[in-house]
Amino acid sequence: MALSKSRNNKRSSSNSYASTATTVLFIALCVLGVWMLTSNNVVPPQATTTRTATSTSTSTGASSSSSSNDLPQGIIKSADSKSFEDSPGELPDDALKADDSNKSDVSNEEQAKAIPAEEDRSSSSEQENEGDKQEEQAAIEEEKQKESQTQLSEESSMTQTQQVKVSESEENSKASSDEGGGTTGIEKVTENNEVQEQNSDSESGETAQENHDQQKPDEDQQQQDKILQQQLQEDENRGNSRETQNQTPVEDQQQPQTVQNEGDDQQQQQQQQQQEQRQQADQDQKSSQESQNEISEDDQQKRVQQHKHEKQQKQQQENSESTAKTDESAAQDQSSQHEFTDVTNQQTDATQQSATVDQQQQQEPQQKKSGKEEAKAAESNSGETFPGGENSGIPKESKESKKAWSTQADQSENEKERRKDESDGQGSIYGYTWQLCNVTAGPDYIPCLDNEQALKHLHSTRHFEHRERHCPLEGPTCLVPLPQGYKTTIEWPQSRDKIWYHNVPHTKLAEVKGHQNWVKVTGEFLTFPGGGTQFIHGALHYIDFVEQSVPAIAWGKRTRVILDVGCGVASFGGYLFERDVLTMSFAPKDEHEAQVQFALERGIPAISAVMGSQRLPFPSRVFDIVHCARCRVPWHAEGGLLLLELNRVLRPGGYFVWSATPVYQTLEEDVQIWKAMTTLTASMCWELVTIQKDKLNSIGAAIYRKPTTNQCYDERKQNQPPMCKNDDDPNAAWYVPLQACMHRVPVEEAERGTHWPEEWPSRLQTPPYWLNSSQLGIYGKPAPQDFEADYKHWKRVVKDSYMARLGISWSNVRNVMDMRAVYGGFAAALKDVKVWVMNVVNIDSPDTLPIIYERGLFGIYHDWCQSFSTYPRTYDLLHADHLFSKLQKRCKLASVMAEVDRIVRPGGKLIVRDESRAIGEVENLLKSLHWEVHLTFSKNQEGILSAQKGNWRPDTLASS
Repeated sequence: MALSKSRNNKRSSSNSYASTATTVLFIALCVLGVWMLTSNNVVPPQATTTRTATSTSTSTGASSSSSSNDLPQGIIKSADSKSFEDSPGELPDDALKADDSNKSDVSNEEQAKAIPAEEDRSSSSEQENEGDKQEEQAAIEEEKQKESQTQLSEESSMTQTQQVKVSESEENSKASSDEGGGTTGIEKVTENNEVQEQNSDSESGETAQENHDQQKPDEDQQQQDKILQQQLQEDENRGNSRETQNQTPVEDQQQPQTVQNEGDDQQQQQQQQQQEQRQQADQDQKSSQESQNEISEDDQQKRVQQHKHEKQQKQQQENSESTAKTDESAAQDQSSQHEFTDVTNQQTDATQQSATVDQQQQQEPQQKKSGKEEAKAAESNSGETFPGGENSGIPKESKESKKAWSTQADQSENEKERRKDESDGQGSIYGYTWQLCNVTAGPDYIPCLDNEQALKHLHSTRHFEHRERHCPLEGPTCLVPLPQGYKTTIEWPQSRDKIWYHNVPHTKLAEVKGHQNWVKVTGEFLTFPGGGTQFIHGALHYIDFVEQSVPAIAWGKRTRVILDVGCGVASFGGYLFERDVLTMSFAPKDEHEAQVQFALERGIPAISAVMGSQRLPFPSRVFDIVHCARCRVPWHAEGGLLLLELNRVLRPGGYFVWSATPVYQTLEEDVQIWKAMTTLTASMCWELVTIQKDKLNSIGAAIYRKPTTNQCYDERKQNQPPMCKNDDDPNAAWYVPLQACMHRVPVEEAERGTHWPEEWPSRLQTPPYWLNSSQLGIYGKPAPQDFEADYKHWKRVVKDSYMARLGISWSNVRNVMDMRAVYGGFAAALKDVKVWVMNVVNIDSPDTLPIIYERGLFGIYHDWCQSFSTYPRTYDLLHADHLFSKLQKRCKLASVMAEVDRIVRPGGKLIVRDESRAIGEVENLLKSLHWEVHLTFSKNQEGILSAQKGNWRPDTLASS
């Protein structure tokens, strides 16, 4: 080709001259080539250095954990040095060493090809350095806004992937260039430009990744994802634009250069195009940075807000925890004038006012906390008031008012004092080791009725002393096991007709009384057809028969509270609920196997008791009717001792319904009993109102009425049975022996018993006529006003707090006990709920039980330092108002809580309102019993607690 350029169109005729000229020209070109090789020996290393820097930068950008500071020193210097273009002697030593090692591998042909490309790289290198400076400045600005660059983490990952692809493409291009020689220096410059741009993106992406790893925000994730997706789409579009712009010069350079002048023109044009492309890329980068800055500013503001909210929440949590440690317990809010529910509403409103979008997302794990923690958080704003507290309308019980009220401890002459050493209440026994009771009764254990040691020392069982209460000197602290296969109790009213067999796994009564429709075994259920010995064809027919015999009975109006003696499975009382009548049913334990347990499992009120040698635990003159249907009680024996006890508890003008074989059969024994009963009832001045026969059930009933005056007593010729002494208190009923005597009927206008109560339901909310305004009530007001204030208080508490704020499903509640009733206000407030309430008046509390009966409710005397006369697992809910703080002075709470655990069903609830000190000890005991404490709250040394029993039982037995 060189020869063709030097020839003229006109050839010489001399062949030797042409041959000589050609030889000289060839030698001159060879000399020129050797001189160029020896004088420009640093040019190849420059090209090699560029490749090395590009490759090193690419590999560095592909690592997610690297940054611009991690680049080799030689590469950083090559980017900053202006003498790199004109003074190759200042190249880094690493680059020179690389050139020396690779010099032997470079062929003459490659060196010749590198000569025209070197000028292009030299001219473009300066422009690349300027672009690098701009990119470094942009990176510095991005580092100043670290908190706003988390959205670039995914972009960094994509950029790194593109860098790997570019690196692979570069290696492929180099290989094709070495082999085919079709790729020019301009292609290399284009590749270097792409790599430089990608390296810049990688550095900024790596900085954003480091910020993302440090902050790791938990919120606004969805919003960030959207932003990232938008940015990734924009980057992808920008990448496509760059590829389109970079593709044109590469394609243009694929045509071979046939003439040196044409190649120079093409190089100049391509350089101009490259400059325009870099300018366009710089503009795109600046616009991208501006867009990123705008997004980051918004995101930064959000993070500032988030940080403030998190700080506020942390402070609130620390404040609530410190408050919780001080008060030991907390509950939901309440206003200063209302009960606990009002403050709960305040807490909800305050939370809604202070919550933001970020906080609402954080509330999901916080809502899983117990109600206790939620209540503690609002304690500082609460205005919880309690009976006896300020603004409650009910002052604390005053010593002066208590002087006007007698107690069972005072009334009962032979009460057995069982006072324990005063408990200091300071030592928490959380973690108390509980064991199963090691007793013969097993799952049916009643400590005061199954005291085998006490029964061994009885001198006689003639009067059923072995069925009476004989409590241990120390209350048991063991737990009663569950029957195998125990299930959640069936809800009322279905439970009246059937119960789970495994809950009361006794079949003897079904075998003995099944033909009388008491109880039958039906698969996994025990079913109750509603019959009884005297009403085989159903209790409802029998109930109507009684009322038809004496219409004045008027079920559910005049007659509200009755006593059923020897109740069996209590179907009579169970069906009387349909007549709005409340029945206190009782029978001795084990005379008919588990009969009272059947009744309670069905949702019918009953207690284990016997008419033996002691008075029943009820006040005098409180029952509207006493009922006995084949109750197997020898009423006529021992001068009518047991019938006289019925006379004590029967209201003047009340009825005794006796449905037994002596009434309608003519057997010799029955005839003799009837004669004895006729004499006894006449001497007691009872009026035989009627004797009626029920043809459907083939039975008869005699109905007697107690006198309302003392005239008959005064006109008797014989003083038999005798009248009781004047100093004998008819209301004394706690461990008081029976006496064969009668108490006179009250005659004074203001004395209880002279008038019949108002009809139901008016009697529920009307203060008894015999409450004297001159007498102080329990809370210090005149007694009638005290009564009304108590009723209003509990109506508000039950409606606003218990029904809606304690998380209690009242459809699962049937058997309820108020462990410390005063006027019965709690039970009265539950009138419209399908429950019945056993009101317990403690023997050391003012004797208000007659008031409870007067308003159409019922209850019993009891000492909670002893076991209650009921089977295990018989109550759905226990309510204790200021009980445990009083018990702390007389007995240990551990035994009391073991008793609470015994009588509450699995899944049953406990509500405690008391002093904070007592609340804390009760809470620790409940936790040790594996109860779930749903809520605690304390303020001004008063607190409330709500808890639920589980199925947990210990594995070890107590020592026998």
